Amino acid sequence: MAGRREAPLMRGGGGGGQTLSRGSRIAAAVVVGVTLGCLCAFLYPDGLLSRVPDTAIHWPRRADSVACDTSREVANLKSQLLSMERKNAEFRKQINELSMKLQLVGQGKDEVLYKAGPFGTVKALRTNPTITPDLSINHRLAKILEQVAVKKELIVALANSNVKEMLQMWFTNIKRVGISNYLVVALDDSIESFCKSNGVPVYRRDPDDGIDNIGKTGGNHAISGLKFRILREFLQLGYSVLLSDIDIIFFQNPFDHLYRDSDVESMSDGHNNMTAYGFNDVFDEPSMGWARYAHTMRIWVYNSGFFFIRPTIPSIELLDRVAGRLSREPKSWDQAVFNEELFFPSHPGYEGLHASKRTMDIYLFMNSKVLFKTVRKDARLQKLKPVIVHLNYHPDKSDRMKAVIDFYVNGKQNALEHFPDGSE
Repeated sequence: MAGRREAPLMRGGGGGGQTLSRGSRIAAAVVVGVTLGCLCAFLYPDGLLSRVPDTAIHWPRRADSVACDTSREVANLKSQLLSMERKNAEFRKQINELSMKLQLVGQGKDEVLYKAGPFGTVKALRTNPTITPDLSINHRLAKILEQVAVKKELIVALANSNVKEMLQMWFTNIKRVGISNYLVVALDDSIESFCKSNGVPVYRRDPDDGIDNIGKTGGNHAISGLKFRILREFLQLGYSVLLSDIDIIFFQNPFDHLYRDSDVESMSDGHNNMTAYGFNDVFDEPSMGWARYAHTMRIWVYNSGFFFIRPTIPSIELLDRVAGRLSREPKSWDQAVFNEELFFPSHPGYEGLHASKRTMDIYLFMNSKVLFKTVRKDARLQKLKPVIVHLNYHPDKSDRMKAVIDFYVNGKQNALEHFPDGSE
């Protein structure tokens, strides 16, 4: 036992200072630890180690939910895109209308309203703005048009008792196609009663000696000339009119095939692409030697028996010009005058009409020359379904109208065969 050493705390005398020193060090360590803890708590309130987000921990379980949400978001974005495209189209339309009005306001002024864009991007205004309707022109007609027209558009035909049989074929086929926006302007009492008895929308104008005398007794050309005076009221009331002669058969709704980008859209008397849409016709004059060949532009006339006319200032000016000339030149043919006013340019002593125009598709809006000379002889063209057929080239109108109905409606493939190309 003599060699055993005692533990320091059990030692007496000089061991007390050492024990005090060690206790001081422990206390100091505690103070330092507390101080560092407070400092860390102040500098790093969220802890020294960042917490792993829940989305990272739980993403495998949410995969299906995320996919579903994404699908809904895509559908929602597509819906928003379509909505914005529709709004853009409407804004573009409004911009075009405002631009046209601005151009009209600036007419006759020296100020420049527009700057030209880059090469190949400049386009002139093609569609004139419509007029402000004037309902005071004819309150009775305004009420009728409000009931009959669809989107401010309708088919209008003039008729007297001389054409009752063709008129019946005309409105029977319009009804068969399902067209509701059409109106007959009755030129005598008999036609007014006939239309009412057949459930056909009809309008009888107020008495007017200048129109009534022609309307009751006039032939096709005389009646045709009246329309330019009568249609003016329709346009003044703000309606677009698809003027139709009654020697026309309808097979489709024509309003589904209009462009509405011009003052006048008309069917053509042309019988192929060249004659209907225009071509370069070279005139040969041998006596001129080196300059014997002169290039001319040719187009066959528009048919004044079927055209769509919008309620614009140039359109109303066209009606006024044609009606004025027909009253001053009673022997003139209304179709010739109609085309001269539409196409003749300004030149010394004459100011041309500034109206925009479009030629209708000759196989959709088909004249009878196209049908009997070309279409009925071509197996491929026979399969096409026209919008209308106008029996304008042939005098035996009633018989050919019945045959055309048999061919296109009743499926009789030989219905057109016994007719000659032209008239005999």
